[in-house]
Amino acid sequence: MTTEEIKLNVEKALDEIRPFLQSDGGNISLISIEDDKLVKVQLEGACINCSVNQMTLKSGVEMTIKKYVPQIEQVINIEI
Repeated sequence: MTTEEIKLNVEKALDEIRPFLQSDGGNISLISIEDDKLVKVQLEGACINCSVNQMTLKSGVEMTIKKYVPQIEQVINIEI
């Protein structure tokens, strides 16, 4: 899978997740993909201060991204 295909598939995964986050007043943005293995995202809105955002990140976001791009090893939230 090329870097461009990885980015497209990560965006597809985020598009699948986004409605669930938006229903709770949050959102998510792709910041970067490093070495085709590490995805950096930014949780937004209500997700920033949510007490379960790490669980959401691991069980929801990371799992969905890995479904689209199995070679992704980790998804981390970047707080800006």
